[in-house]
Amino acid sequence: MSDPIPFKTVARHNRPGDAWIVINENVYDISTFHHPGGLEVLEPYLGRDATAAFFAQHNLDMLAIVEKNLVGVIDQEDEEWKQERQAAKNRATDSGLSARRAKLAPISHVLNTRDMAQAAESVMDPAGWAYYASAADDEVTLRENEAALGRLWLRPRVLVDVSKVDTSAELLGVPSSFPLYVTATALAKLADPEGEVAITRACAKVNVPYMCPTLSSCSLEEMTSARAPGQTQWFQLYVNKDRAVTKDLLQRAETGGCKAVFVTVDAPQLGRRERDMRFKAPQKSSVQEGDTQVDTSRGTSKALSSFIDPSLSWADIEWIAGVTKLPVCLKGIQSGKDAVLATQRGAKAIVVSNHGGRQLDYARSGVEVLIEVMAALREAGLDRRITVFVDGGIRRGTDIFKCIAAGADGVGIGRPVLHGLAAYGEAGVVKTITMLRDEFATCLMMMGCPTVADIKEEMVVTSKL
Repeated sequence: MSDPIPFKTVARHNRPGDAWIVINENVYDISTFHHPGGLEVLEPYLGRDATAAFFAQHNLDMLAIVEKNLVGVIDQEDEEWKQERQAAKNRATDSGLSARRAKLAPISHVLNTRDMAQAAESVMDPAGWAYYASAADDEVTLRENEAALGRLWLRPRVLVDVSKVDTSAELLGVPSSFPLYVTATALAKLADPEGEVAITRACAKVNVPYMCPTLSSCSLEEMTSARAPGQTQWFQLYVNKDRAVTKDLLQRAETGGCKAVFVTVDAPQLGRRERDMRFKAPQKSSVQEGDTQVDTSRGTSKALSSFIDPSLSWADIEWIAGVTKLPVCLKGIQSGKDAVLATQRGAKAIVVSNHGGRQLDYARSGVEVLIEVMAALREAGLDRRITVFVDGGIRRGTDIFKCIAAGADGVGIGRPVLHGLAAYGEAGVVKTITMLRDEFATCLMMMGCPTVADIKEEMVVTSKL
Protein backbone atom coordinates (compact mmCIF):
# COMPACT_ATOMS: atom_id res chain seq x y z
CA MET A 1 0.00 0.00 0.00
CA SER A 2 1.29 3.48 -0.85
CA ASP A 3 2.22 5.95 1.86
CA PRO A 4 -0.51 8.21 3.31
CA ILE A 5 -0.95 11.38 1.29
CA PRO A 6 -0.33 14.72 3.06
CA PHE A 7 -3.18 17.19 2.72
CA LYS A 8 -0.89 19.81 1.14
CA THR A 9 -0.42 17.40 -1.78
CA VAL A 10 -4.18 17.13 -2.25
CA ALA A 11 -4.56 20.89 -1.97
CA ARG A 12 -2.25 21.46 -4.95
CA HIS A 13 -4.69 19.58 -7.23
CA ASN A 14 -7.38 22.23 -7.07
CA ARG A 15 -8.31 23.18 -10.61
CA PRO A 16 -10.28 21.75 -13.57
CA GLY A 17 -8.18 19.17 -15.36
CA ASP A 18 -6.04 18.62 -12.25
CA ALA A 19 -8.51 17.90 -9.48
CA TRP A 20 -8.35 15.72 -6.39
CA ILE A 21 -10.90 15.44 -3.59
CA VAL A 22 -11.12 13.53 -0.33
CA ILE A 23 -14.15 11.41 0.64
CA ASN A 24 -14.03 9.24 3.77
CA GLU A 25 -10.24 9.71 4.06
CA ASN A 26 -9.81 8.31 0.54
CA VAL A 27 -8.24 10.54 -2.11
CA TYR A 28 -9.76 10.52 -5.60
CA ASP A 29 -8.46 12.01 -8.83
CA ILE A 30 -11.58 13.41 -10.51
CA SER A 31 -9.74 15.34 -13.21
CA THR A 32 -11.66 13.53 -15.97
CA PHE A 33 -14.87 12.83 -14.03
CA HIS A 34 -17.99 14.47 -15.44
CA HIS A 35 -20.51 15.34 -12.76
CA PRO A 36 -24.17 15.51 -13.92
CA GLY A 37 -24.56 18.92 -12.33
CA GLY A 38 -21.67 20.38 -14.27
CA LEU A 39 -18.19 21.43 -13.25
CA GLU A 40 -19.39 24.24 -10.98
CA VAL A 41 -20.91 21.66 -8.60
CA LEU A 42 -17.44 20.23 -7.97
CA GLU A 43 -15.33 23.38 -8.03
CA PRO A 44 -15.83 24.34 -4.34
CA TYR A 45 -14.35 20.97 -3.33
CA LEU A 46 -11.34 20.66 -5.63
CA GLY A 47 -8.25 20.05 -3.54
CA ARG A 48 -10.41 19.79 -0.41
CA ASP A 49 -12.41 17.42 1.78
CA ALA A 50 -15.81 16.69 0.21
CA THR A 51 -16.96 14.01 2.67
CA ALA A 52 -19.67 15.95 4.48
CA ALA A 53 -20.99 17.52 1.28
CA PHE A 54 -21.04 14.13 -0.47
CA PHE A 55 -22.94 12.34 2.28
CA ALA A 56 -25.37 15.21 2.65
CA GLN A 57 -26.99 13.87 -0.54
CA HIS A 58 -25.59 10.40 -1.29
CA ASN A 59 -25.15 7.05 0.40
CA LEU A 60 -21.97 4.99 0.52
CA ASP A 61 -22.96 2.88 -2.50
CA MET A 62 -22.67 5.95 -4.74
CA LEU A 63 -18.89 5.95 -4.24
CA ALA A 64 -18.73 3.09 -6.73
CA ILE A 65 -18.94 5.72 -9.47
CA VAL A 66 -15.47 7.11 -8.61
CA GLU A 67 -13.84 3.99 -7.16
CA LYS A 68 -11.65 3.60 -10.25
CA ASN A 69 -10.27 7.09 -9.58
CA LEU A 70 -8.84 6.20 -6.16
CA VAL A 71 -5.33 7.59 -5.61
CA GLY A 72 -4.69 6.59 -2.02
CA VAL A 73 -5.46 7.42 1.60
CA ILE A 74 -5.06 10.78 3.32
CA ASP A 75 -2.58 11.13 6.17
CA GLN A 76 -4.98 11.25 9.11
CA GLU A 77 -2.28 12.52 11.50
CA ASP A 78 -1.59 15.55 9.31
CA GLU A 79 -2.56 18.70 11.27
CA GLU A 80 -3.53 20.55 8.09
CA TRP A 81 -5.85 17.67 7.25
CA LYS A 82 -7.50 17.79 10.69
CA GLN A 83 -8.20 21.50 10.23
CA GLU A 84 -9.61 20.94 6.74
CA ARG A 85 -11.83 18.09 7.91
CA GLN A 86 -13.46 20.29 10.56
CA ALA A 87 -13.82 23.19 8.15
CA ALA A 88 -15.51 20.90 5.63
CA LYS A 89 -18.05 19.77 8.22
CA ASN A 90 -18.84 23.38 9.00
CA ARG A 91 -19.27 24.22 5.32
CA ALA A 92 -21.67 21.33 4.75
CA THR A 93 -23.90 21.99 7.74
CA ASP A 94 -24.25 25.72 7.11
CA SER A 95 -27.03 25.29 4.54
CA GLY A 96 -29.48 27.75 6.06
CA LEU A 97 -32.32 25.19 6.10
CA SER A 98 -33.15 25.77 9.76
CA ALA A 99 -33.33 29.52 9.22
CA ARG A 100 -35.64 29.12 6.24
CA ARG A 101 -37.87 26.69 8.12
CA ALA A 102 -38.11 29.14 11.00
CA LYS A 103 -39.93 31.52 8.66
CA LEU A 104 -42.65 29.00 7.82
CA ALA A 105 -46.11 29.18 9.32
CA PRO A 106 -46.78 26.68 12.15
CA ILE A 107 -47.39 23.20 10.82
CA SER A 108 -50.96 23.39 12.11
CA HIS A 109 -51.65 25.98 9.39
CA VAL A 110 -50.97 23.40 6.67
CA LEU A 111 -54.35 22.10 5.52
CA ASN A 112 -53.57 19.91 2.53
CA THR A 113 -50.78 18.47 0.40
CA ARG A 114 -50.69 21.52 -1.88
CA ASP A 115 -50.05 23.77 1.12
CA MET A 116 -47.20 21.45 2.05
CA ALA A 117 -45.72 21.56 -1.45
CA GLN A 118 -45.72 25.35 -1.39
CA ALA A 119 -43.94 25.35 1.97
CA ALA A 120 -41.37 22.85 0.70
CA GLU A 121 -40.51 24.91 -2.36
CA SER A 122 -39.95 27.97 -0.20
CA VAL A 123 -37.28 26.27 1.94
CA MET A 124 -35.57 23.87 -0.45
CA ASP A 125 -32.37 24.49 -2.33
CA PRO A 126 -33.40 25.30 -5.94
CA ALA A 127 -31.38 22.38 -7.34
CA GLY A 128 -33.08 19.92 -5.00
CA TRP A 129 -36.52 21.32 -5.81
CA ALA A 130 -35.79 21.05 -9.54
CA TYR A 131 -34.90 17.38 -9.13
CA TYR A 132 -38.02 16.54 -7.12
CA ALA A 133 -40.43 18.60 -9.23
CA SER A 134 -39.12 17.70 -12.67
CA ALA A 135 -40.81 15.29 -15.05
CA ALA A 136 -40.25 14.09 -18.60
CA ASP A 137 -40.11 16.55 -21.52
CA ASP A 138 -43.15 18.88 -21.48
CA GLU A 139 -44.44 17.34 -18.22
CA VAL A 140 -47.82 16.51 -19.79
CA THR A 141 -48.06 13.16 -18.01
CA LEU A 142 -47.10 14.78 -14.71
CA ARG A 143 -50.10 17.10 -14.98
CA GLU A 144 -52.37 14.39 -16.38
CA ASN A 145 -51.82 12.15 -13.34
CA GLU A 146 -53.69 14.69 -11.21
CA ALA A 147 -56.04 15.89 -13.93
CA ALA A 148 -57.33 12.39 -14.71
CA LEU A 149 -58.27 11.84 -11.08
CA GLY A 150 -60.12 15.15 -11.26
CA ARG A 151 -62.26 13.81 -14.11
CA LEU A 152 -63.56 10.91 -12.03
CA TRP A 153 -66.79 11.63 -10.16
CA LEU A 154 -68.28 10.00 -7.10
CA ARG A 155 -71.68 8.37 -6.65
CA PRO A 156 -72.47 8.42 -2.90
CA ARG A 157 -74.92 6.14 -1.11
CA VAL A 158 -77.07 7.55 1.70
CA LEU A 159 -78.87 6.33 4.81
CA VAL A 160 -75.99 4.06 5.77
CA ASP A 161 -74.79 3.92 9.38
CA VAL A 162 -71.36 5.56 9.25
CA SER A 163 -71.19 6.56 12.91
CA LYS A 164 -68.05 4.41 13.03
CA VAL A 165 -65.66 4.40 10.08
CA ASP A 166 -62.69 2.03 9.83
CA THR A 167 -59.98 3.12 7.36
CA SER A 168 -57.68 0.14 7.97
CA ALA A 169 -56.54 -2.10 5.16
CA GLU A 170 -54.25 -5.01 4.40
CA LEU A 171 -51.50 -4.44 1.85
CA LEU A 172 -49.60 -7.51 0.64
CA GLY A 173 -50.68 -9.35 3.75
CA VAL A 174 -49.60 -6.68 6.25
CA PRO A 175 -51.81 -4.22 8.14
CA SER A 176 -51.91 -0.53 7.27
CA SER A 177 -53.87 2.27 8.91
CA PHE A 178 -55.43 2.99 5.50
CA PRO A 179 -54.85 1.71 1.95
CA LEU A 180 -51.72 3.78 1.33
CA TYR A 181 -47.98 3.18 1.38
CA VAL A 182 -45.03 5.50 0.90
CA THR A 183 -43.32 4.64 -2.36
CA ALA A 184 -39.63 4.77 -3.15
CA THR A 185 -38.16 8.17 -4.01
CA ALA A 186 -34.49 8.95 -4.58
CA LEU A 187 -32.19 11.22 -2.58
CA ALA A 188 -34.33 12.23 0.38
CA LYS A 189 -31.44 14.16 1.93
CA LEU A 190 -32.08 16.84 -0.67
CA ALA A 191 -35.09 17.58 1.54
CA ASP A 192 -33.76 16.96 5.05
CA PRO A 193 -30.44 15.87 6.59
CA GLU A 194 -32.01 12.71 8.01
CA GLY A 195 -33.38 11.65 4.64
CA GLU A 196 -35.00 8.23 4.39
CA VAL A 197 -34.41 7.49 8.08
CA ALA A 198 -36.85 10.28 8.95
CA ILE A 199 -39.37 8.89 6.45
CA THR A 200 -39.00 5.44 8.01
CA ARG A 201 -39.74 6.76 11.49
CA ALA A 202 -42.71 8.79 10.24
CA CYS A 203 -44.24 5.76 8.50
CA ALA A 204 -43.99 3.82 11.76
CA LYS A 205 -45.87 6.55 13.60
CA VAL A 206 -48.79 6.49 11.16
CA ASN A 207 -48.65 2.74 10.48
CA VAL A 208 -48.18 2.60 6.72
CA PRO A 209 -45.62 0.51 4.79
CA TYR A 210 -42.50 2.19 3.41
CA MET A 211 -40.82 1.12 0.18
CA CYS A 212 -37.08 1.70 0.69
CA PRO A 213 -35.41 3.02 -2.48
CA THR A 214 -32.28 1.73 -4.22
CA LEU A 215 -31.12 5.28 -5.02
CA SER A 216 -31.41 6.54 -1.48
CA SER A 217 -29.35 9.10 0.41
CA CYS A 218 -29.17 6.76 3.40
CA SER A 219 -27.84 3.23 3.15
CA LEU A 220 -30.26 0.32 3.15
CA GLU A 221 -28.90 -0.70 6.53
CA GLU A 222 -29.57 2.74 7.97
CA MET A 223 -33.17 2.54 6.78
CA THR A 224 -33.81 -0.97 8.07
CA SER A 225 -32.09 -0.24 11.39
CA ALA A 226 -34.49 2.67 11.91
CA ARG A 227 -37.51 0.39 11.50
CA ALA A 228 -39.79 0.18 14.55
CA PRO A 229 -40.98 -3.18 15.94
CA GLY A 230 -43.81 -4.47 13.77
CA GLN A 231 -43.23 -1.90 11.04
CA THR A 232 -43.33 -3.02 7.39
CA GLN A 233 -40.64 -2.10 4.89
CA TRP A 234 -40.44 -3.20 1.28
CA PHE A 235 -37.45 -2.74 -1.01
CA GLN A 236 -37.54 -1.08 -4.44
CA LEU A 237 -34.92 -2.48 -6.80
CA TYR A 238 -33.25 -1.00 -9.84
CA VAL A 239 -31.56 -3.96 -11.51
CA ASN A 240 -27.86 -3.24 -11.95
CA LYS A 241 -25.94 -4.26 -15.05
CA ASP A 242 -23.67 -6.19 -12.69
CA ARG A 243 -25.93 -9.00 -11.49
CA ALA A 244 -23.61 -9.61 -8.52
CA VAL A 245 -24.48 -6.11 -7.28
CA THR A 246 -28.19 -6.85 -7.70
CA LYS A 247 -27.88 -10.17 -5.86
CA ASP A 248 -26.04 -8.44 -3.02
CA LEU A 249 -28.78 -5.80 -2.75
CA LEU A 250 -31.44 -8.50 -2.56
CA GLN A 251 -29.53 -10.35 0.15
CA ARG A 252 -29.11 -7.12 2.12
CA ALA A 253 -32.84 -6.44 1.81
CA GLU A 254 -33.63 -9.93 3.10
CA THR A 255 -31.16 -9.64 5.95
CA GLY A 256 -32.54 -6.22 6.83
CA GLY A 257 -36.06 -7.59 7.21
CA CYS A 258 -37.76 -6.16 4.13
CA LYS A 259 -40.97 -8.08 3.36
CA ALA A 260 -41.04 -7.81 -0.46
CA VAL A 261 -39.02 -6.55 -3.40
CA PHE A 262 -40.52 -4.21 -5.99
CA VAL A 263 -38.54 -4.35 -9.23
CA THR A 264 -38.77 -1.13 -11.23
CA VAL A 265 -39.57 -2.16 -14.81
CA ASP A 266 -40.36 1.17 -16.47
CA ALA A 267 -36.84 2.60 -16.47
CA PRO A 268 -34.41 1.26 -19.10
CA GLN A 269 -32.83 4.59 -18.28
CA LEU A 270 -34.09 7.54 -16.30
CA GLY A 271 -36.21 10.03 -18.22
CA ARG A 272 -35.23 13.26 -19.94
CA ARG A 273 -36.24 15.71 -17.24
CA GLU A 274 -35.64 19.14 -18.68
CA ARG A 275 -36.39 21.13 -15.53
CA ASP A 276 -33.63 19.21 -13.75
CA MET A 277 -31.32 19.45 -16.77
CA ARG A 278 -31.90 23.17 -17.32
CA PHE A 279 -31.15 24.08 -13.73
CA LYS A 280 -27.89 22.17 -13.82
CA ALA A 281 -26.73 23.46 -17.20
CA PRO A 282 -23.28 25.04 -16.86
CA GLN A 283 -23.39 28.81 -16.59
CA LYS A 284 -19.96 29.17 -18.17
CA SER A 285 -19.35 28.93 -21.88
CA SER A 286 -17.67 25.67 -22.89
CA VAL A 287 -17.13 26.57 -26.56
CA GLN A 288 -13.39 26.85 -26.01
CA GLU A 289 -13.31 23.30 -24.75
CA GLY A 290 -14.03 21.91 -28.20
CA ASP A 291 -16.66 19.76 -29.89
CA THR A 292 -15.59 16.66 -27.99
CA GLN A 293 -16.57 18.10 -24.63
CA VAL A 294 -18.76 15.62 -22.76
CA ASP A 295 -22.20 17.00 -21.92
CA THR A 296 -22.43 17.38 -18.14
CA SER A 297 -25.72 19.22 -18.08
CA ARG A 298 -28.10 16.27 -18.04
CA GLY A 299 -28.92 16.63 -14.36
CA THR A 300 -29.13 14.26 -11.43
CA SER A 301 -31.34 11.77 -13.27
CA LYS A 302 -28.80 11.10 -15.99
CA ALA A 303 -26.09 10.26 -13.47
CA LEU A 304 -28.33 7.84 -11.62
CA SER A 305 -29.05 6.01 -14.88
CA SER A 306 -25.60 4.46 -14.67
CA PHE A 307 -26.99 2.10 -12.02
CA ILE A 308 -29.72 0.72 -14.30
CA ASP A 309 -29.66 -2.11 -16.85
CA PRO A 310 -31.54 -1.32 -20.10
CA SER A 311 -31.45 -5.00 -21.12
CA LEU A 312 -33.83 -6.00 -18.30
CA SER A 313 -36.39 -8.55 -19.53
CA TRP A 314 -38.90 -11.12 -18.30
CA ALA A 315 -36.09 -13.66 -18.04
CA ASP A 316 -34.37 -11.44 -15.50
CA ILE A 317 -37.53 -11.32 -13.38
CA GLU A 318 -37.42 -15.12 -13.24
CA TRP A 319 -33.73 -14.92 -12.24
CA ILE A 320 -34.58 -12.48 -9.44
CA ALA A 321 -37.27 -14.82 -8.14
CA GLY A 322 -34.66 -17.57 -8.08
CA VAL A 323 -32.10 -15.69 -5.98
CA THR A 324 -34.37 -14.20 -3.30
CA LYS A 325 -36.90 -15.52 -0.84
CA LEU A 326 -38.79 -12.22 -0.95
CA PRO A 327 -42.06 -11.95 -2.86
CA VAL A 328 -41.25 -10.39 -6.24
CA CYS A 329 -43.46 -7.49 -7.33
CA LEU A 330 -43.25 -5.32 -10.45
CA LYS A 331 -43.36 -1.54 -10.31
CA GLY A 332 -44.17 0.39 -13.47
CA ILE A 333 -46.88 -1.64 -15.26
CA GLN A 334 -48.60 0.52 -17.92
CA SER A 335 -50.83 -1.84 -19.89
CA GLY A 336 -53.38 -4.55 -19.32
CA LYS A 337 -51.33 -7.04 -21.34
CA ASP A 338 -48.27 -6.61 -19.12
CA ALA A 339 -50.43 -6.93 -16.01
CA VAL A 340 -51.68 -10.29 -17.28
CA LEU A 341 -48.13 -11.39 -18.15
CA ALA A 342 -46.86 -10.35 -14.72
CA THR A 343 -49.55 -12.41 -13.02
CA GLN A 344 -48.97 -15.43 -15.24
CA ARG A 345 -45.23 -15.27 -14.48
CA GLY A 346 -45.77 -15.30 -10.76
CA ALA A 347 -45.52 -11.68 -9.61
CA LYS A 348 -47.10 -11.25 -6.20
CA ALA A 349 -48.09 -7.63 -6.85
CA ILE A 350 -47.89 -4.96 -9.50
CA VAL A 351 -47.75 -1.20 -9.24
CA VAL A 352 -49.60 0.56 -12.05
CA SER A 353 -47.36 3.57 -12.48
CA ASN A 354 -45.76 5.96 -14.96
CA HIS A 355 -43.01 6.87 -12.49
CA GLY A 356 -44.70 10.11 -11.49
CA GLY A 357 -44.56 11.33 -15.09
CA ARG A 358 -40.76 11.27 -14.95
CA GLN A 359 -40.07 8.65 -17.63
CA LEU A 360 -42.13 8.87 -20.84
CA ASP A 361 -44.16 11.97 -21.51
CA TYR A 362 -47.64 11.26 -22.90
CA ALA A 363 -47.80 7.96 -21.05
CA ARG A 364 -51.34 7.64 -19.72
CA SER A 365 -52.24 8.50 -16.16
CA GLY A 366 -51.98 5.84 -13.49
CA VAL A 367 -55.73 5.71 -12.87
CA GLU A 368 -56.57 5.37 -16.57
CA VAL A 369 -54.19 2.44 -16.92
CA LEU A 370 -55.57 0.97 -13.68
CA ILE A 371 -59.02 0.69 -15.25
CA GLU A 372 -57.55 -1.10 -18.28
CA VAL A 373 -55.47 -3.38 -16.04
CA MET A 374 -58.42 -4.47 -13.92
CA ALA A 375 -60.52 -5.20 -17.02
CA ALA A 376 -57.70 -7.30 -18.53
CA LEU A 377 -57.14 -9.24 -15.31
CA ARG A 378 -60.86 -9.95 -14.94
CA GLU A 379 -61.12 -11.12 -18.55
CA ALA A 380 -58.20 -13.49 -17.97
CA GLY A 381 -59.66 -14.68 -14.66
CA LEU A 382 -56.61 -13.44 -12.80
CA ASP A 383 -57.92 -10.48 -10.82
CA ARG A 384 -57.97 -12.45 -7.55
CA ARG A 385 -54.47 -13.85 -8.01
CA ILE A 386 -52.46 -10.64 -7.69
CA THR A 387 -52.32 -7.50 -5.57
CA VAL A 388 -52.71 -4.30 -7.59
CA PHE A 389 -51.35 -0.96 -6.43
CA VAL A 390 -51.36 2.37 -8.27
CA ASP A 391 -49.46 5.62 -7.87
CA GLY A 392 -49.26 9.00 -9.59
CA GLY A 393 -51.03 12.22 -8.72
CA ILE A 394 -52.54 11.14 -5.38
CA ARG A 395 -53.10 14.41 -3.52
CA ARG A 396 -56.45 13.98 -1.75
CA GLY A 397 -58.33 11.39 0.27
CA THR A 398 -60.93 11.34 -2.51
CA ASP A 399 -58.16 10.31 -4.93
CA ILE A 400 -57.46 7.27 -2.75
CA PHE A 401 -61.17 6.37 -2.71
CA LYS A 402 -61.41 6.67 -6.51
CA CYS A 403 -58.46 4.34 -7.03
CA ILE A 404 -59.80 1.73 -4.62
CA ALA A 405 -63.21 1.88 -6.32
CA ALA A 406 -61.47 1.41 -9.68
CA GLY A 407 -59.93 -1.83 -8.43
CA ALA A 408 -56.67 -0.99 -6.67
CA ASP A 409 -55.82 -2.65 -3.36
CA GLY A 410 -53.83 0.41 -2.30
CA VAL A 411 -52.09 3.55 -3.51
CA GLY A 412 -48.55 4.88 -3.26
CA ILE A 413 -47.43 8.46 -2.69
CA GLY A 414 -43.99 9.93 -3.29
CA ARG A 415 -43.64 13.66 -3.88
CA PRO A 416 -46.10 14.66 -1.12
CA VAL A 417 -43.91 12.83 1.40
CA LEU A 418 -40.78 14.59 0.17
CA HIS A 419 -42.61 17.92 0.42
CA GLY A 420 -43.52 17.22 4.02
CA LEU A 421 -39.95 16.15 4.78
CA ALA A 422 -38.49 19.29 3.22
CA ALA A 423 -40.84 21.69 4.96
CA TYR A 424 -41.03 20.29 8.49
CA GLY A 425 -38.79 17.22 8.64
CA GLU A 426 -40.16 14.00 10.09
CA ALA A 427 -43.15 15.87 11.54
CA GLY A 428 -44.02 17.07 8.03
CA VAL A 429 -44.17 13.50 6.75
CA VAL A 430 -46.44 12.49 9.61
CA LYS A 431 -48.63 15.54 8.93
CA THR A 432 -48.88 14.77 5.20
CA ILE A 433 -49.95 11.17 5.70
CA THR A 434 -52.32 12.06 8.54
CA MET A 435 -54.03 14.70 6.39
CA LEU A 436 -54.63 12.13 3.65
CA ARG A 437 -55.89 9.56 6.15
CA ASP A 438 -58.31 12.06 7.67
CA GLU A 439 -59.56 13.11 4.22
CA PHE A 440 -60.02 9.44 3.28
CA ALA A 441 -62.02 8.81 6.46
CA THR A 442 -64.27 11.77 5.66
CA CYS A 443 -64.74 10.47 2.13
CA LEU A 444 -65.71 7.01 3.40
CA MET A 445 -68.33 8.58 5.63
CA MET A 446 -69.74 10.81 2.88
CA MET A 447 -69.84 7.88 0.46
CA GLY A 448 -71.75 5.64 2.86
CA CYS A 449 -68.86 3.23 3.41
CA PRO A 450 -68.17 2.16 7.01
CA THR A 451 -65.08 0.19 5.89
CA VAL A 452 -62.73 -0.02 2.92
CA ALA A 453 -64.42 -3.30 1.95
CA ASP A 454 -67.66 -1.38 1.38
CA ILE A 455 -66.14 0.59 -1.51
CA LYS A 456 -67.73 -0.60 -4.76
CA GLU A 457 -66.82 -0.09 -8.41
CA GLU A 458 -70.13 1.62 -9.18
CA MET A 459 -69.32 4.39 -6.71
CA VAL A 460 -66.89 6.00 -9.15
CA VAL A 461 -68.03 7.43 -12.48
CA THR A 462 -65.38 7.01 -15.18
CA SER A 463 -67.32 8.12 -18.25
CA LYS A 464 -65.61 11.53 -18.32
CA LEU A 465 -62.09 10.09 -18.10
